[in-house]
Amino acid sequence: MTAAPEPIRTPTYGNWRRPRKAGLGSLGLVGTVGLFGGLVLVLIASMASLNAAVVLGIPIALALAPLAIRTQDGRNVYRTVGVRVGWLRRRSKRQHLYVSGPLSMRPGGRFRPPGLLSQVTMLEGRDSYDRPFGVLYHRNRHQYTVVLSCEPDGGSLVDPDQVDTWVALWGEWLSRLAHEPGLRGASVIVETAPDPGTRLATEVLGRLSPDAPPAARAVMEEVVYEYPDASSEMNTYLTLTYSAPGGGRRDDDTVLTDLALRLQGVLNGLVAAGGGLAEPLSAERVAEVVRVAYDPAVAAEVLDVRARHGHTGLEWDDAGPAAAVETVRSYQHDSGVSRTWLLTMAPRGTVRAGILRSLLDPAAGIRRKRVALIYRPIDPATSARIVEADRRSAQFMANSTKGLVRARAIAEIEAAEQTAAEEASGAGLVEFSMVVTLTVDSSAEVRDADVTMRNLLGASRVAMRPADRMQAAAFTCALPVGILPWEQTMIPHELQEAL
Repeated sequence: MTAAPEPIRTPTYGNWRRPRKAGLGSLGLVGTVGLFGGLVLVLIASMASLNAAVVLGIPIALALAPLAIRTQDGRNVYRTVGVRVGWLRRRSKRQHLYVSGPLSMRPGGRFRPPGLLSQVTMLEGRDSYDRPFGVLYHRNRHQYTVVLSCEPDGGSLVDPDQVDTWVALWGEWLSRLAHEPGLRGASVIVETAPDPGTRLATEVLGRLSPDAPPAARAVMEEVVYEYPDASSEMNTYLTLTYSAPGGGRRDDDTVLTDLALRLQGVLNGLVAAGGGLAEPLSAERVAEVVRVAYDPAVAAEVLDVRARHGHTGLEWDDAGPAAAVETVRSYQHDSGVSRTWLLTMAPRGTVRAGILRSLLDPAAGIRRKRVALIYRPIDPATSARIVEADRRSAQFMANSTKGLVRARAIAEIEAAEQTAAEEASGAGLVEFSMVVTLTVDSSAEVRDADVTMRNLLGASRVAMRPADRMQAAAFTCALPVGILPWEQTMIPHELQEAL
């Protein structure tokens, strides 16, 4: 008698959670402190007269009410109004417009990248294998960014056990980021675009034998001209942003030497996690990536020049657009118009390894698409404090509720206990977010990009919202240049968490 074959079990993942914030309800820590402080003041004023208590209590209530009203993604009224006020302020100062080049009023007459990249300069060092690698120096933050290029192994025809191993090793690589000295954040950017066919034509046509049969030549030429219509290029980049030791007092050569010694360890971890061939990008290659992002029409020309001469000679100071205009819903730059979305909620429930496949695959009608996963490593001491506080909060909610709500609270306890157990066994905590940018040819196609994005999000079960009134900054965060969003805010990250 033949035994029935065992069903194939696909590994599932998940259990990411938002740590519960201290405070009453949606007020947050600052709002709760303000509430109790206001109640004390009102009680003291009521001892004098009831009118004094009312006069004092109404402004306090009006000041605290916006902290309690929140959108679906957790933003309070103050943050929403702050975005609108910031946009109106930039428009009044005409900061939403950018013009560069010899005919502009910018010093030097070059095409420097705008916005958050205006204070970034390029350095270049050599690693232990004598390969050049570019380093972006953020002068206003005293931070250095290294850009790596990867060729990940595809997931097609791969056993589930191998995929599970890759996911585990990728999680281990992320947990090691918390122990990397001076590391402020990391990001993974997957960029897809229609293949212009330049690389294939350069490889094939240059090797055709003049004595080849006409039929064979016709077949090869047809492949060269027809293949790009159904193909696409996919590039994967990884950035690591370090803070300068000693608050930026060290010289550039010392920092470049320090980064060169760290690169090989980082690359080895990527290869084990399925990252495939990984290598640092030179300063010229980084400038090319940014140049093509701002002007997608030159992608074929850049590939052609590099294939013919081995280099393009492009410098960082010429990687920006000639003109750019930021609007409420989009960001227009040279030959492209981009619209960017921000993550509001990760997929809930059961998650498999291919949950983001539809979001990462090329999309029809989109000139270029970038999906950026941004990671903020948390040090071990803070991780232990976060999981313990989350565990106590889950237990308190379960003990203070009944019925169906209590069942959900019990599920929260199980998830919190699992997180605490994994952290105690050596796993690390990492805050993550995602930024997605779709670039089309004209403003008339932005509406089609919205439809495409809704379809992609429906398949991936990810909740995102458009980065309206901050499209230029969000566009920059999706580039492989090491811009960390939490480092660019006027309000410190810790205070924002308390709000």
